Amino acid sequence: MIMMCSRQNFLNSVPGGLAVSAALLWTSSKSYAENDTLDRQWVAVGRNGKLEYKKTPREDRIMDFSHAGYMGGGVALPKVPAKKIVGPSGGDDTARIQAAINQISEKPLVRGFRGAVLLKQGTFRCSGALKIAASGVVLRGAGMDKGGTTIEMVGEPHVCIHIESNEKNSFLPVDNAAPIRITDDYVPSGTIILTLEDASDLTVGDAVIIRRPITSEWISFMGMDTLVRDGENQTWINPGSVLNFERRVRGIRGNRIALDVALSDSIDARFTGREGATVVKAAPSTRISHIGVEGIRIISKPPVGDLTVKKYEGIELRYCKDCWVRYVSSHEPVTVVRVNSSDCTQVTLQEIEIFHSQQIKKGAGYPADFLVRGSRVLIDRCSSKGDGAFFYSSLGMSDTSAVILNCDFHGKGSVQPHMRWNTGLLVDACRVPDGGIEFINRRTAGSGHGWTIGWAVAWNCVAGNFKNEQPPGSMNWVVGCSGKTEEGENFLSHGQRVTPGSLYLAQLRERLGTAAVRNIGYGLGGI
Repeated sequence: MIMMCSRQNFLNSVPGGLAVSAALLWTSSKSYAENDTLDRQWVAVGRNGKLEYKKTPREDRIMDFSHAGYMGGGVALPKVPAKKIVGPSGGDDTARIQAAINQISEKPLVRGFRGAVLLKQGTFRCSGALKIAASGVVLRGAGMDKGGTTIEMVGEPHVCIHIESNEKNSFLPVDNAAPIRITDDYVPSGTIILTLEDASDLTVGDAVIIRRPITSEWISFMGMDTLVRDGENQTWINPGSVLNFERRVRGIRGNRIALDVALSDSIDARFTGREGATVVKAAPSTRISHIGVEGIRIISKPPVGDLTVKKYEGIELRYCKDCWVRYVSSHEPVTVVRVNSSDCTQVTLQEIEIFHSQQIKKGAGYPADFLVRGSRVLIDRCSSKGDGAFFYSSLGMSDTSAVILNCDFHGKGSVQPHMRWNTGLLVDACRVPDGGIEFINRRTAGSGHGWTIGWAVAWNCVAGNFKNEQPPGSMNWVVGCSGKTEEGENFLSHGQRVTPGSLYLAQLRERLGTAAVRNIGYGLGGI
């Protein structure tokens, strides 16, 4: 294990942009007793105005979440000129809109964009999904209210809009690249530093995949090897699976490397098997990027039946990077935005309004308004009204590193990572007055969902109830929040709002400056 002093010396020597991250990560050399606010909330503003972080004895800490969102955070969403205009026909408009999208998709990229398809005011009836499969294409309406642009979903239930690359495996190792073993006995959650067996084949700027193998020893350590439901063994995660972290190399010194984004999970060599955790060079990404959907109202018939019956759904993103959905309202579709691939990253979902007049029948489970499997997704100033849904949920096993910022969720639902093992989630300054924020072990629920989240933070939130269970070898925090505490521990400064007001905005300002906060539509008063 690298001690804090050696990490500090290394970070101070890293050139370029990483120096900013270094200041953020390791500013405080005080003991915890010298700043008792750290004991109460784990992140605090020091006397010099910089953020200070409390660490566990093994140096785990709350990670820097500020890389979530379009272009890695702090970048204004672009305004892309319209190159094609479509008006409603009064009939089925699916083919007409798709033809316009296809025409724009064939144009050359100019500074990353091809152009926007503008849907005029009125109602467009669509019996099938609209698909965007090329980079630099925007689908824009004339507004999300009744006087703007409405897409009415008709016919058999379907997804309204697909953003999906035709390349299904978009983040893979370089051909014949040899994995490089990580030699640290323990890599703390929240760090950007790794020690490798041999870093000579890496250069600054390389895209890399950090691979943490899932072993039966770790599954047993997590208590997930004894799940039994109705007399049948339940499988949480299969041994031999791998949790991948997509990063770039920002600095190299000897066999130590610095990453561009902190790790959202720890790596304990005791549980990584004979081959251990490794780093491998990544091939150039084939993901599509710089795609937007904005200014649209989506409506459908209310859902019928339970979750097993096919439903109208909103927008699905797969195999893409640096995309956004903003100024969209959804009336009745379920699973309004689905970020449905672990290869999706740096996505912003901004000012999306969701309305449900009725809930689906309780059966196999409930849908989610925002269902996320990708990483570094920013859900910003969104809202939902209605019962019978998870406001936010997650699927599978993922390096989540996601942020839910300044959202309002009304109804009998919850913000709840839902299955398997997700790492890194910040619920920041959100309001869930009728529902809950839940970081929990779902045990045998579903197909053995088990521990759903580690290294999650609820910061200055208000909710009807909080559940905050602590996974073995990991932590979850509820800081500065108000509401009933039902299960778990680590409820810090409960009932008392803390400073900074928004952890994400404070981290973003510290990493990139005040302009980055303004770029995403915030003043400095909320920090």
